[in-house]
Amino acid sequence: MKIACIAGARPNFMKIAPILEEIRKYPNLEPILVHTGQHYDYEMSQVFFDELDIPKPDVYLEVGSGSHAVQTAKIMMTFEESVIQHKPDLILVVGDVNSTMACAIVGAKLCIPVAHVEAGIRSFDRTMPEEINRILTDVISDYLFTPMEDANENLRKEGIPAEKVFLVGDVMIDTLLKYREKASSTGILNKLELEKNSYALMTLHRPSNVDIRSNLVGILDALDEIQGKIKIVLSLHPRTKARIKEFGLEARVSAMKNLVTTEPLGYLEFMGLMINAKFVLSDSGGMQTESTVLNIPCLTMRENTERPETIREGTNILVGNDTQRIIEESMKIMNGNGKTGSYPIIWDGHVAKRIAEILNDISERDKART
Repeated sequence: MKIACIAGARPNFMKIAPILEEIRKYPNLEPILVHTGQHYDYEMSQVFFDELDIPKPDVYLEVGSGSHAVQTAKIMMTFEESVIQHKPDLILVVGDVNSTMACAIVGAKLCIPVAHVEAGIRSFDRTMPEEINRILTDVISDYLFTPMEDANENLRKEGIPAEKVFLVGDVMIDTLLKYREKASSTGILNKLELEKNSYALMTLHRPSNVDIRSNLVGILDALDEIQGKIKIVLSLHPRTKARIKEFGLEARVSAMKNLVTTEPLGYLEFMGLMINAKFVLSDSGGMQTESTVLNIPCLTMRENTERPETIREGTNILVGNDTQRIIEESMKIMNGNGKTGSYPIIWDGHVAKRIAEILNDISERDKART
């Protein structure tokens, strides 16, 4: 069974890496790695291939950036050509970026089965582009690999037949657990002159936080207060960097002497920073699960989450972009009252193995039919 494995953007790479590794253990499964090029520069793409031992893509679509419509259309057009050429028996997509939805639609239109890894998660906020991608991908997928029970329940309520759904766990945790020790010894703390538990790690990129000036200013107001008590390391997303410049906030950021900004970091250096942080501030989806597994308090600057288990069981707290709430919860952590928790037992580092086993079973079944 030829499987077109799709990766396109930074969040995809740490999910596809362990799946490729496990698929290659089965003689019946032939992966074809397709990089759409949604993220294309070194810091957002190639560094992950280098660090996570991902092989060179078999297909590189080079779609580049653009509006959601333009980027999605480019991916669909170029991926369709690739599918016609390589004739995969299955298309496997991960996560919820534009590449995920676009390639799934191409597969459905060409009557090629689609498997979605990280299916069923919902924020119930359709202003988020990712939510639209999730819903559409799940509706047209033939095999849905879910990270948690909540996702299974969401799919059940949406009318997805139970026989299509497989609870396997969060595949991103496979990568975290595999590279945890290596990430701890990258030397990034020495490079940034940091000590363990002496800083907060932050990412920021969602349009609701950075594209509206007043919201971005409110978050900077909170950072200004917090950095007076603890150093903050901000890994600066290209979108956020552009908005800071566009809104004339560069001087404001530079004036915060305890705020350390970096370019986007590779996986190992970034995880090295997270592992040793006092707490994390983020509007990312992945960091909510990673910090929960690491038992590090996480303040999520969003009004909702597609990862409810990180709040119910884990270390995550939603603070939105409310200046005072961000400050108050940060102070609680610094005063020793940070949230602790646990995580689902199925996040055990063997998620990709379960996915590959299921794919092999599908291949065996299809072979028996013919």
